[in-house]
Amino acid sequence: MKTIIVATDFSPAAFNAMNYAADMALSIKADLVLLHIIQIPVSYSDIPVVLNQDEMLRSTENDMNELAEQMKLSTKGKLNIKTEVRAGGFFYELKNFCEHVHPYSVIMGSQGTTAAERLLFGGHTLHAMKNLNWPLITVPPGAKFLIHKRIGLACDFQKVVESIPLDEIKMLVTDFNAELHVLNTGKKEVFDPGIVFESGMLQEMLGKLNPQYHFITNEDTDAGIMEFAEKNNIDLLVVLPRRHSIMDRLIHKSHTKQLVLHSHVPVMALHQ
Repeated sequence: MKTIIVATDFSPAAFNAMNYAADMALSIKADLVLLHIIQIPVSYSDIPVVLNQDEMLRSTENDMNELAEQMKLSTKGKLNIKTEVRAGGFFYELKNFCEHVHPYSVIMGSQGTTAAERLLFGGHTLHAMKNLNWPLITVPPGAKFLIHKRIGLACDFQKVVESIPLDEIKMLVTDFNAELHVLNTGKKEVFDPGIVFESGMLQEMLGKLNPQYHFITNEDTDAGIMEFAEKNNIDLLVVLPRRHSIMDRLIHKSHTKQLVLHSHVPVMALHQ
């Protein structure tokens, strides 16, 4: 049985992501797990009061159970919903839970509506997008789930055999019976020998999915991708975050961050 995990911090952005996750779970007949992680300070001496972790867990578990009951009512009992409450570091607990559940996807709000939400939950989302080895979808504020009829894959046409998570892409396109649109985000010269070779390899890998290829000509790659996605009714944009060295991070901006924070289209991160 497929399982979708939705991480929530009870913010409006997280509630929206939860509704998105519920509709997606219904569409592919998946179970839904509502996950909340209580972040415990590294040093209790840094805060003026002593926290009762057991009491916090019990209170949060009650809140999560109420949330699950609300979701069951809103989905008319058609969805199997479970809850999980953990305490510790956000990414560490999320990663461990994913390794236990093996989710079809993790879903999170891409950003909050307030400055505090953008700082706290948005930071967790970006870190997870870049480092979590499980499919992760970020949902913009106000975005609603639509059956994924048009899926966009942003690809820089570099080392496609090593970087493209082929099985996950095939499963995603097949599950939703979707069109696949490949967006070239690399060199602008269409007939560059490297692009010709890599695009040929990619075409061979994705051949049975009958993808359509598009070249992003906007000098601002991120803006070009978002503009294409919105104009062409892309329902889900797939990105392939790369782990850069410290020097690379100092020189280059994070494309993942720009897309997650500014896209009006849900973004999925897939790692090879």
